[in-house]
Amino acid sequence: MILIAEQLLNGLQYGVMLFLLAAGLTLIFGIMGVINLAHGALYMVGAYAGTWVALQTGSFWAGLPAALIAAAVTGFVIETLVIRRLYARDHLDQVLATFALILIFNELITIGFGRQPVFTSLPAAFSGSVELLPGLPYPTYRLLIIATGLAVAGGLYILINRTRIGMLVRAGATNREMVRALGVDIRLLYTIVFGLGALLAGLAGYMAGPISAVQVGMGEQILLATFVVVVVGGVGSIKGAFVAGIALGVADTMLRAFLPGMLRQVMNASEADALGIGIASMGIYFLMALVLLVRPRGLFAAGG
Repeated sequence: MILIAEQLLNGLQYGVMLFLLAAGLTLIFGIMGVINLAHGALYMVGAYAGTWVALQTGSFWAGLPAALIAAAVTGFVIETLVIRRLYARDHLDQVLATFALILIFNELITIGFGRQPVFTSLPAAFSGSVELLPGLPYPTYRLLIIATGLAVAGGLYILINRTRIGMLVRAGATNREMVRALGVDIRLLYTIVFGLGALLAGLAGYMAGPISAVQVGMGEQILLATFVVVVVGGVGSIKGAFVAGIALGVADTMLRAFLPGMLRQVMNASEADALGIGIASMGIYFLMALVLLVRPRGLFAAGG
């Protein structure tokens, strides 16, 4: 039971990271209709900018605003110089342009920081562990990530459902042309949404830094799972991104932790490990297929 509880917490932490990325991505695609493959690059920019400042100052907390500002400013620049020209283009053009941005950012990071992974220390107050249950110590920093994700989810809920900007976001996710016809400055709305998505990606990247290597291409490693979360949750739905992120994060973690061991009961260890890891790596895609068979538009409607 202790091991199961620990893996559930690990899955929750991974799911929260997926949500932070998927929340911005689902808004960008749901409202702007843009397939942004460069979202992972914003995740990487936030991680590198925050980690660099943290290493220079010796303070983890000094790196946090640096990560948010760097990712948001980069998002604004990308939206202004590139994405704004792709709104009326088809999805193939968007994919090609944003894929080119991935290559450009990877090379810029390589020039600036090299290809060696960069590591940052945990904040002193969160470097230990706390005993949640008898015999279940759990890293305090991972609990901080979970708390941060839940706080962001609550903040986004209030923003989307209780403010005028949120009303426009929900309307834009449902009918972009009607919002434009009502006289709303749709260009400004798009810029705000893209900047918010970039900021959330930067936050996710920086928070992931102390528990995984900050390295070139780190955004592509998590981007595919993020797209799965967006599709399962429903394009344009923050609620869907949260529910799907947590569910898929827990499912992926549990499969990777326990499936090989279960298969060892019926086959030799090496074959069980190889088969278990292979099936676990495809687990979230099986779940996506099952959800789409029942609900082709995802779990929740756009704007939810």
